[in-house]
Amino acid sequence: MKLAVIYWTMSGNTKIMAQAIKEGAKEDCDIFEVSSFDTNKISQYDAFAFGCPAMGAETLEESEFEPFFNNIISSLNNKKILLFGSYDWGDGEWMRSWETLCKDHGLNLISNGIIANLEPSKEILDNLKELGNFLVNQ
Repeated sequence: MKLAVIYWTMSGNTKIMAQAIKEGAKEDCDIFEVSSFDTNKISQYDAFAFGCPAMGAETLEESEFEPFFNNIISSLNNKKILLFGSYDWGDGEWMRSWETLCKDHGLNLISNGIIANLEPSKEILDNLKELGNFLVNQ
């Protein structure tokens, strides 16, 4: 199983989370900032972990990440999907909305989205490592 971790970050917290997933998946994982992922390579991966922090009024980042994700969502059927990201305010509404979008498109979410208030705790990072391992070994 091959995993792609694709993320957007502003403060660096979502990048830390992405790196934890890669650490758990080891060599079976490629990590990309959203701007550097070639959408023509989607078929090369069995699983995806997408990371985006809450922005504005608890939404996905609107100029780069959200258009990217909306463009590829129909190509993600039959792939294992993990969502993750950090936030500074609110209660995780952006993640619940993102999960609903994925479920409405029939995507295979392996868990609820993993969220961290500001910098991710050791517990969250350990969970992300386990999920990274799961994504490449199941």
